[in-house]
Amino acid sequence: MLGILLVFFDLSFSFLLLIIEIKEISKDYLCCLGDNIFGPSTADAAESLVRAFGPAMESRLPWAAILGNHDQESTMTREELMSFISLMDYSVSQINPSADHPDDRTAVVDIDGFGNYDLRVNGAFGSSLANTSILNLLFLDSGDRATVEGIRTYGWIKESQLRWLLGNYKGFQGQKQNQDPLTDITLALATAPALAFFHIPIPEVRQLWSKEIVGQFQEAVACSSVNSGVLQTLVSMGDVKAVFIGHDHINDFCGEIDGIWFCYGGGFGYHAYGRAGWPRRARIILAELEKGEKEWIGVNMIKTWKRLDDENLSKIDEQVLWDLSSSR
Repeated sequence: MLGILLVFFDLSFSFLLLIIEIKEISKDYLCCLGDNIFGPSTADAAESLVRAFGPAMESRLPWAAILGNHDQESTMTREELMSFISLMDYSVSQINPSADHPDDRTAVVDIDGFGNYDLRVNGAFGSSLANTSILNLLFLDSGDRATVEGIRTYGWIKESQLRWLLGNYKGFQGQKQNQDPLTDITLALATAPALAFFHIPIPEVRQLWSKEIVGQFQEAVACSSVNSGVLQTLVSMGDVKAVFIGHDHINDFCGEIDGIWFCYGGGFGYHAYGRAGWPRRARIILAELEKGEKEWIGVNMIKTWKRLDDENLSKIDEQVLWDLSSSR
């Protein structure tokens, strides 16, 4: 099993450690959804980043971060922020992808934003899939603010980022086609799911107000006025099963749009707005592996739930986001 702990807006040290200590599942990754620091109240961005990600580094878990719309409002540009974050202890974050060397954090392709990268999670140690990706984690920079036809709006994922995403996907499809069609590796590759992470929600998330959701819809979806076709791109890829977003601090719901779940992380830290009587929370993502005849193979189920920062660390809203058996 692979456990991902998803947090949005700064890290509460005591809350994070308490969640990590819960023995229900192993915690293998931390993902931070942006607004890691609040620029207007930050005199020194570097110092604030060290403080904000201190709990992640103390946990000694690999962690990945993207930027929100407030991080760059202090003493660092977005590029400088991602460069700094990528060099922090235990960080697996990247500034941007490299065209020729996907694991090179310093090389940059022609792409908008900073913090566009993918992490490929390999199969169980010692198995035939130990060097093969069975789960893909996709990170995108949704920007901060922009002016469109004289009107200020939130940022959005640009065409160059979607081109990179599709190119990345086609490369992975080529990996699938090069495998022996009779092996467990082929089965795992053919069904390997992907999860996407970005800060600002896309416009389609607003329609979930009138649909069935799991969790709470407590504030308006603050998205860009520009619809750049993110949903259509993700749907066309076929492998993306869920998207995780931040930005709206007191939304924590999951809702399905065109076969893809869109889930808010919910506010985690205490340096941003919240709601009285509504505990801070963290979203947990669990990827369960399928057992083959002789070994663990690919992911067969993805679940999620939340843990509250209350006296019981209450577990709420558990749900299945994807089940391999229902997609066969």
